[in-house]
Amino acid sequence: MNPHFFTLQGLLVLITVLLAAPPGLLAQGTKADYERAANLRREAEGKLRKGGVEAHWLPDGNRCWYRNTLADDRNEFVLVDAAKGERKVVLPADAVPRLATALSGALGEEVAAKDLQLKALDLSGDGTLLLKSEGKSFSFNASTGALAPHVPDLPDAIASSKPEGPGTSYPGPQNLSPDRAWQVEMTDGNLMVKPAGGGEAIALTKGEKLEGVRIFWAPDSMRFALMHTIPPGEKRTVHAVDSSPADQVQPKLKSWGYTKPGDRIALIKVRLFGVTPRREIPVASDLFSNPWHIDRMRWEADSSSFTFLYNQRGHQVMRIVSVSAGDGAARALIEDTPATFFNYFAKLLVQFHEKRSEVIWMSERDGWNHLYLFDSRTGKLKNQITRGEWVVRDVDWVDPEKQQIWFTAGGINPTEDPYHIHFCRINFDGSGLVRLTSGDGTHDIRFSPDRRFFIDRYSRIDLPPVHELRRTDDGSLVCELEKADISLLQKIPGWSMPERFVAKGRDEATDIWGIIHRPSNLDPARKYPVVEKIYAGPHGNYVPKKFFEYLTAMDIAELGFIVVVIDGMGTNWRSKAFHDVCWQNLKDAGFPDRIPWIKAATVKYSWIDANRVGIYGGSAGGQNALGALLFHPDFYRVAVADCGCHDNRIDKIHWNEAWMGLMGPHYAENSNVTHAHKLQGKLFLTVGELDTNVDPASTMQVVNALVVAGKDFDMCAVPGAGHGVGETPYLRRRREDFFVRHLHGVEPCRK
Repeated sequence: MNPHFFTLQGLLVLITVLLAAPPGLLAQGTKADYERAANLRREAEGKLRKGGVEAHWLPDGNRCWYRNTLADDRNEFVLVDAAKGERKVVLPADAVPRLATALSGALGEEVAAKDLQLKALDLSGDGTLLLKSEGKSFSFNASTGALAPHVPDLPDAIASSKPEGPGTSYPGPQNLSPDRAWQVEMTDGNLMVKPAGGGEAIALTKGEKLEGVRIFWAPDSMRFALMHTIPPGEKRTVHAVDSSPADQVQPKLKSWGYTKPGDRIALIKVRLFGVTPRREIPVASDLFSNPWHIDRMRWEADSSSFTFLYNQRGHQVMRIVSVSAGDGAARALIEDTPATFFNYFAKLLVQFHEKRSEVIWMSERDGWNHLYLFDSRTGKLKNQITRGEWVVRDVDWVDPEKQQIWFTAGGINPTEDPYHIHFCRINFDGSGLVRLTSGDGTHDIRFSPDRRFFIDRYSRIDLPPVHELRRTDDGSLVCELEKADISLLQKIPGWSMPERFVAKGRDEATDIWGIIHRPSNLDPARKYPVVEKIYAGPHGNYVPKKFFEYLTAMDIAELGFIVVVIDGMGTNWRSKAFHDVCWQNLKDAGFPDRIPWIKAATVKYSWIDANRVGIYGGSAGGQNALGALLFHPDFYRVAVADCGCHDNRIDKIHWNEAWMGLMGPHYAENSNVTHAHKLQGKLFLTVGELDTNVDPASTMQVVNALVVAGKDFDMCAVPGAGHGVGETPYLRRRREDFFVRHLHGVEPCRK
């Protein structure tokens, strides 16, 4: 028999298989793909031009200047007259080398054109350029290159400023009374009060060894409130073995304190004491008996009462408690008691304004995150400050004199992506809402030193940064400054901007927002598998909104994948109902929104293959990635889960009780360990053996459950590594290869 028959026959079989294979299997995960992916981060770094405007304001407050770096790496300098609305290049790129040469001679040291640093820049009445470098002032003719000393010296420029925070009105604790007549101290475990100038000390407590004592005096020095902690007794410690320490051959035991859901915690107790007579005034504690935390203690100016903020364990009660100084009676001044959770992570604002006896309070009580104005003495609502189907993201500055609040908002422009951040101003009474920013994108601003103007930088994932100069009083445009230049990025093999995509969620009514990364060499005639990058932590939203030169998802896309990032229900910064989906339900992870979103994308784009879908994530995203295979194996086929908090009973207390509340059966029901026996598809677990963020046992208990259930999976535990080990070069490579192998069905070809 001809020995070449089998070779020929094998070749014919191979050709037949290739012709019958789906288009997406052809030429994917090749050496060229890997090379483009590997080079993207390095190639993209620093390639965005005109991506930022660092304004330096002249002392008159009407003008500023800044430097641009152009695509050919040359610099130009721009002077802006805000009063006239004029922008002018006063030092063109071709004149900068002449100035550098002239300065080198004048200063007696080499000045490189590309590194030219100026402290001041202005124009004289005749148009001559005035500048300051290395502490010396000069006049410069850009046309001739002539440089001469300038007298008098130019004042240094003033940098732009960020919005100011709202500040605080909570004085810190102190042992000495305001009138400096009395002093409180701990002696032999007893609380003592004595005349500050010396004299007999009187014990206010006997036989109590108080810990964490903080004293808050009334303004009249007649009473003081005291906060102290009652230790929980036994504290939980996590132990792990450092298998490969750098300084010895033998392993080491590592241990760290780590409180978990359901554990006992230190309790904060509030007490009230009088100085004359020197005695304790009992305080009724019914309204604050189970604290997660108590803070923001303050006294009324007339010393009649004090208030503090009480966050109840389980986070379903957030309350300002007012205590009468006379008899210790306590009442709820302001409170929110939602059926789910009060998001103290991101939506807590309490700001008292003593002169007006008012307090600003942030709440989702009407279904959206807004600001409210209360009477700080009676607790009566004076008015809702902001309202509408949008959210207050943050308060930047409060002006009590003008009774104005400067804040950021999301969703305030109904035609835009609801996650875009816009800057606004409003009066305390809810009137006079001014939207300071208007461009379709997410915004960041810098005020001029006197706050009359601001520079607005906005962008989108698919829009390079735009810079505008605007007026602070009404947000009107003064002039456009710069549009970022991406020409260098566009020349990089494998670089492309992602696309925004919106589809309806589980209720067929709510818009779900996400982005799509595609291979730069996409062939519309082929089919490409999907890889979802997931992080469904309820504390935030995760689809990138501003422009980025590089994202890690680009690497994976270059290997022949459609990479998507989606914010499903249960994540933050939409309506309260949108967020509440996560309540005691972290295993949901927005999958009922993510799956129809991906299917909707396949309707628009025929090259997306929803029959081959993978997913990856770390930490909460690791929990989500494994959950995809456990709870939705009919859709997700492959998962890479890094350092996941797979069982919320194993993870840290503060993050998990925030969304899961007090310990109960729902913790086990949401655990990946509980459901590990349901595993279908291809799974790759990764973990650092010394992860101090998420207890590594969370991953190992999943491994144990998978082994008991007889499930096949891949795993890599990295010695000595901590949280986020999945983003190290080694495990990024392993992750890419895992997707190529199991979604493309080919062996990776890196060499």
